[in-house]
Amino acid sequence: MEIDPYLINPKKKISLDGKYKLSWTEDSLYTTNNVDDSITTSGTSHLGSSFYDNKKIFWFLVFIVSVFSIILGRGFFLQILMGDEYRAQAEGNRQRIIPIISERGLVFDRNNIQLTQNIPNFSLTVIPKDLPKEENELNNVIDKLISITNQDKAEIKEVIDKYKDYRQDSIIIAEDIPYETALKTQIARADLPGINVQLGSKRLYIKNSSSTPMLALEETTSTIDFLHPEDNESVKTSYNTISHVLGYVGKLSPDELDTYYRQGYLPSDSIGKTGIEKMYESYLRGTYGEKRIEVNAQGREQQVLAEKDPIAGSNLILSIDINIQNKLEDIFIQKLKEFDKQRASGIVMNPRTGEILALVSYPGFDNNDFSGGISSEKYNGYLTNENKPLFNRAISGSFPSGSVIKPAFASAALQEGIITSNTSFLSNGGLRVDKWFFPDWQSGGHGMTNVRRSLAWSVNTFYYYIGGGYGDFSGLGVDKMNEYLKKFGFGKPLGIDLPAESGGFIPTPQWKQRVKDEPWYIGDTYNYSIGQGDFLATPLQIANMTASIANGGTLYKPHVVKDIINPETGEKTEVVSEILDENFISPSNVETVRLGMKDCVDYGSCRRLSTLPFAAAAKTGTAQWSQEKDNHAWFTSFAPYDNPEIVITVLMEEGGEGSTIGSQTVDAFYRWWAEYRNK
Repeated sequence: MEIDPYLINPKKKISLDGKYKLSWTEDSLYTTNNVDDSITTSGTSHLGSSFYDNKKIFWFLVFIVSVFSIILGRGFFLQILMGDEYRAQAEGNRQRIIPIISERGLVFDRNNIQLTQNIPNFSLTVIPKDLPKEENELNNVIDKLISITNQDKAEIKEVIDKYKDYRQDSIIIAEDIPYETALKTQIARADLPGINVQLGSKRLYIKNSSSTPMLALEETTSTIDFLHPEDNESVKTSYNTISHVLGYVGKLSPDELDTYYRQGYLPSDSIGKTGIEKMYESYLRGTYGEKRIEVNAQGREQQVLAEKDPIAGSNLILSIDINIQNKLEDIFIQKLKEFDKQRASGIVMNPRTGEILALVSYPGFDNNDFSGGISSEKYNGYLTNENKPLFNRAISGSFPSGSVIKPAFASAALQEGIITSNTSFLSNGGLRVDKWFFPDWQSGGHGMTNVRRSLAWSVNTFYYYIGGGYGDFSGLGVDKMNEYLKKFGFGKPLGIDLPAESGGFIPTPQWKQRVKDEPWYIGDTYNYSIGQGDFLATPLQIANMTASIANGGTLYKPHVVKDIINPETGEKTEVVSEILDENFISPSNVETVRLGMKDCVDYGSCRRLSTLPFAAAAKTGTAQWSQEKDNHAWFTSFAPYDNPEIVITVLMEEGGEGSTIGSQTVDAFYRWWAEYRNK
């Protein structure tokens, strides 16, 4: 029986030639057996083997997995590992924190007379991040800016390049610009991306402040013509000696910024450069506030998101009495002009506390010249001035002391038992050692001299004996002299709260051998004992030594700040007087030296003060320092004798004799002070 092929596969159709074919394209899935023409499924499919090829599938899957792994890994890196950083950057592009500058603390004298103030000012600033990146666009912005402000293009580009690493900070291009310039710049801000006008404050120092008209004080000119007779009006220099105490503030230098940036200072900040502005910077600066703002793509403020108020800096109350300061300065001006001299320094202090009542270094300078930036012409004028007005000679100048050091050596000899108050030596004009002669200042000498008389008349022979010895008498010797000088505060800074204090210099035999390649001779000790040779002291050190004798033997650390006031709470922090040394000279020996200094006023070389309305004690000094120039004139004193309230030490450089210009200067001061202290 013949089988119908269609019954086997209904999709088969019989062809006209008696054979059958599939009616659709999948006929390749089937083959015909040529023997019995029966249908089999023994063949393989070429299309099927291409799609299911194992090797191709494997590599395709590897490709898919790799792509997804890279995408997932990058997403993990960006969103998980770096998410916080990029989020902060994004917020930084949208938000900014603008510092709010705190009000700098004010400074007052001991009578609450204001010496400084802060006045509003405008500064031109640039934020490097907001400047155009293209050089041509940047030049266009700078050109537009200088057309408004008349700034120097090279200077602007120099500032931008110098502070390019501080991309998000405001960099000052120009300080203390006029209001009109600030207004024009503000109006043109749309065309000046990255350029801003910053409102800040400028430090102003108040000159010749006083609570009442000063007694017998002539008006002090702010320009001293006799110091610069060749100058014209445009380059005359103003002299104000309180500037050495107050100092001034100035813009941070690049080197300072490297140090202070980590402490929260900004490139646009100012900082105390000298004086108490520098020493008390951390108190005066205060704490900056901040304002968080939202900005647009051009860096312009859109809205304020949050704000934190600043905390004003602390106010300082000085121990300085501005009336005493101004009066001593005025007397210096008068006496220097009278004697045709140009430089002087003076210290007035309270011997019972170490408080400085006046510190005069003449000539001084106008610290307002530095506030808001000083012109190169003015600055060069200060630097090239031979009298060095920027130099604080009262604490930084080291000078040969002359005879004002004799009270210290007299105290040492008494304390060591080398002499007693009754020990006497014959002064007949000096001492001879072999071929060398060491003279007294008075030809023929002073006769028999004890310690009090030696101080009254400044008898050199007496100090040759107690210093280096003579014949059978053994003196202190250089090592013991140095030991006591250190006890009196010489040879190192006393630690006054002002910068750049000098420690003076104490010579030693070892130093001389090392530096001069010479041994220490007996003549070196003799010269040392009268304040000559290589020994150097500052006016502050001589004043502090005098104060320790006046108060009975206590050496205080001198200071110019009395109180620190918190402006928010009004809380007062007193600067406590610190004792550096005490009881190193017995009270009886100190009293012997005090009496010798009183004798100097009563009948000796200081007798110009003998007609004062109160008893005083003093010591003169004449210091040789040059073969071609006049000697330095010293004078140190305290008053009233029984209950000392004040010490005054003056040094008139190249002034000649301490008993002339020095005593006249101190006498004039005491006569004014006698009235002032009773007001």
